Amino acid sequence: MERILFGDNQFFGINHMSEEKARSQAMRFQDIDNIVEMLQVALRAGAGGFMCTTHDTIEQIADRVRADPAAWEGFTFYPGMPYAHKYANAVTELGYFDALRKFLPKEGLVDTMLRGGKAVINRDIEGMMTLLVDAEMKMFEGLRTPVIFLQNVVTDLIQGLGMADAFRIFSEHCRKRYDAEAGFITMNLPHLLPMLREAGIENPIVCSNVNKIAFRMSGGIEGYRKATAEYPARVIAMSVLASGGIHPREAIEWVVNEPYVESILFGASSRANIVNTIELIHEYDAKKGGIAA
Repeated sequence: MERILFGDNQFFGINHMSEEKARSQAMRFQDIDNIVEMLQVALRAGAGGFMCTTHDTIEQIADRVRADPAAWEGFTFYPGMPYAHKYANAVTELGYFDALRKFLPKEGLVDTMLRGGKAVINRDIEGMMTLLVDAEMKMFEGLRTPVIFLQNVVTDLIQGLGMADAFRIFSEHCRKRYDAEAGFITMNLPHLLPMLREAGIENPIVCSNVNKIAFRMSGGIEGYRKATAEYPARVIAMSVLASGGIHPREAIEWVVNEPYVESILFGASSRANIVNTIELIHEYDAKKGGIAA
């Protein structure tokens, strides 16, 4: 795992504090060249990992990376899935069969469809899970994806249903088919970690909100500390600025010193904010005497 990961929320009009800012960002980043420019800024500043959804625009970025690998040396995709709106829109525009053809891998189409059919008929969770992953991973063919994340909408649904075995299925499929580790995005880290242990996943990669004011941290700061002490995990801290609720310097200083945090995920829509955030992480890492800048 890279120490610093760059996210994609700002590219798709997601801001948890300001709808007006979200709309402004969505308009600006309708032009893919503006997205590419920010990704190049982040890469050159030291954030080689790009944690992204499987939005259609990400497929265009993947095409650009494949077309010019020299310009993207050191750039790594960390896909998160599923992106539900994509499927709903495709079915509306193309119909069910053509939507399947659009998303499923070219090889093994019949086998993949049979797995999906079996899943529907028998409620076979393994078939459904592997079908989902294969469909989403199609756009990253030929690119390095060392960790594949399950989005929190599914991770936390599985938690609520108590279906720990689904996590094992996801993890095993990522490893066997894509030579990748499974990652889990969650809004409830203290509840998830024991379930992952139950599923046989040791020292998991988990991405969750981690910030000084406990913004959207289910269980609070002490709950996170207790859970990670009992169930060790490689934690990726997201929402470290609490969507603008904490000054960047204060936020970064605090999160760098949380002992369970291995990586920091952030999003920014300007060159200055990208560079400033990465410099702050390097500064406080150096002061901590841990990870080299």
